[in-house]
Amino acid sequence: MDFRECVQRGSLKPVEPARDLVEKELSGAAFYLKTAKESFGKGNVKWATVQCYYAVFHSAKARVLSKGFSEKGHRCLFIAFEEFFVKTGVFEKKFLDLYDDLLMQRESADYDLSFASKDEFAPVLAEAEEFLSLAQETLKKKK
Repeated sequence: MDFRECVQRGSLKPVEPARDLVEKELSGAAFYLKTAKESFGKGNVKWATVQCYYAVFHSAKARVLSKGFSEKGHRCLFIAFEEFFVKTGVFEKKFLDLYDDLLMQRESADYDLSFASKDEFAPVLAEAEEFLSLAQETLKKKK
């Protein structure tokens, strides 16, 4: 599937960019990142994985909303983020890979009860924090 198909299927819809919705998504991302760190600190890597994914998801959603699109699916959000921010060089490809990896890790944690060890997950959590920071910074520059 590509960007055009996502739009044709209605999985990406043009919307008026609204600063309050973008801020709401960034607040949600910050909340999920905070709770992911708390869960991780308590040794609960399964919940940290789920929460970390949603921190990245809402960070990406904020950025895509800022471009005037809302999503109706995790995969089309991924595609829109790639189109608007990775292909244009605003975000490095490593952040797209992080989104994809965390989506798979979240699904494994939720549906298979399979997740990374604490040592394996620590760098992922740090990358998610970097992703959120970059999303916030690039939006500030846009003002």
